Amino acid sequence: MKALALLSALAFIASPLLAADDAWITDLPKALEQAKTEKKLVLLDFTGSDWCPPCKNLHAKVLTSEEFSKFAKDSLVLVELDFPKAKPQTAELKAANQELSKKYGIRGYPTIIVLDRPPHSPTPVPVLTVSGAAGAKAIS
Repeated sequence: MKALALLSALAFIASPLLAADDAWITDLPKALEQAKTEKKLVLLDFTGSDWCPPCKNLHAKVLTSEEFSKFAKDSLVLVELDFPKAKPQTAELKAANQELSKKYGIRGYPTIIVLDRPPHSPTPVPVLTVSGAAGAKAIS
């Protein structure tokens, strides 16, 4: 009985984190279509999820927080572009992430880029970039 109660408590505590992870997608073209349909911005998270301490910290303290999750649900389509060292990825996903890293000139992790689609423009443009663990000076 105690085990069941403990398991239920853990599931309750972990459910917001699981829901937050489910919101992240890895396909940028799909995300852009979703953002267009839902009239949202696209947030790109270039991360090294299994080796980068600042990435892990950002994810644990910000990107899975209740406040961020509420904001993101209404305003953002979330895209994770991961560059793990040990976590398995398909060759297609690795290649797509590498291509986007080159396209956006990623030089450090984590890097967050917010994309918007200006009126009458088929191409989304970056409206905010925060790069690395450098702090406020990294905002451009």
